[in-house]
Amino acid sequence: MGVVVLILIFWGINQLLFGAYKKKHSFFDKKKMNLLYLYHLLFFFIFLWYSYNNPADSNRYFEDVENFQGSWFELFGTDTRFVNFVSYPFYTLGFSYEMLMLTFAWFGFLGFLYAYMFMREKIPINIAVFKKVDLLTLILFFPNMHFWTAALGKDSIIFMGLMMFTYAIINPISRIFLLVLSSLIIFYIRPHVFMFVAVGAIIGYLSGKEKIAFWKKASISIAMVVALIFVMEDVLNVMGLGESENFVEDFQSESGERSKSLSTSGSGVDMSNYPLPFKFFTFWFRPLFIDAPNVLGIITSFENLIYLFLFMKIIRKDFIRFIKNSPSLIKMSFVIFLLSSFALTFVMSNLGIIMRQKSMVMYFIFFVIYYYLAQKKYKHLLKRKRLEEIKEQTIATNHSLNPY
Repeated sequence: MGVVVLILIFWGINQLLFGAYKKKHSFFDKKKMNLLYLYHLLFFFIFLWYSYNNPADSNRYFEDVENFQGSWFELFGTDTRFVNFVSYPFYTLGFSYEMLMLTFAWFGFLGFLYAYMFMREKIPINIAVFKKVDLLTLILFFPNMHFWTAALGKDSIIFMGLMMFTYAIINPISRIFLLVLSSLIIFYIRPHVFMFVAVGAIIGYLSGKEKIAFWKKASISIAMVVALIFVMEDVLNVMGLGESENFVEDFQSESGERSKSLSTSGSGVDMSNYPLPFKFFTFWFRPLFIDAPNVLGIITSFENLIYLFLFMKIIRKDFIRFIKNSPSLIKMSFVIFLLSSFALTFVMSNLGIIMRQKSMVMYFIFFVIYYYLAQKKYKHLLKRKRLEEIKEQTIATNHSLNPY
């Protein structure tokens, strides 16, 4: 009953959010977002069943707050501690394991809400792939993304933070609350990911081609640099480099040890000797059927195949020129995607963990692909419109010269 009541409460909160954002954005589709919420709930129930029958981090997180005896602020910290910090107030209100799972699933849904808004706000053109499939709808309904963001844990809340940050950075002054809140969420869940996001934002704002006032560029860049300075020690400690004197060698050593420990499980893959391009391929597109570790892996393989098809759409000569001349948000997304992928490929050697971890970063490259295809379509429409205007002018000229 608690879960049913909570589903209805979140439904009501969603309607308030949808109404507020509908007033801000004429493109906002409440029907699609309600359908997305119901779709995400389906994966909440799937993951709940999965956690009953398999070892899951969500069980450990609930046990942590269930057995905790101290005060709430003693839980405050980065990484796992922050998940417990967020969970504990709900537990004290009497939330069961299932209700706490649903709460974090709703956080994950908010990530999809902000992903929808930042993509739709920047790309007003509809793009069809595979002949008739709407690309934005396809991106929003990828099952693997929903599965890992529908449970108690880091994945749901950091996905919310990342998508909220990307939506807020479009208009940082008017959305300053969301920008600060999302930055804190990202940092306290995964400090190293915050570093990638901050670096991406700085590069994007400084090199973007759109006309942005210098003071805005300087403000965002300075704020991100200051934030990086303050959090750098925590980032290095999380990465095991707090006392390092040679970052390159120590990073390779630390990532090698983590990769080795992760590759010992049943879904482990030894990536230590892979060349960098194949490491990227493994992180982005595997498992692919033949190396799927379980039923979930087989389902994910279909999704990965679609990722691969989408990725092939940007393997074009003009893509580098597109990135070079793209606006700040595109460059930011591309840098975040590449930096995160580069760092995680040196650590991830377990297909199960890869399926989870890449849910953080894949939406950034989807946005780049979506924008690239939309720009090509827009240029094609402009060209066709100019040709039609020329044709109409020619007909009108001929008619005036020979009215009979």
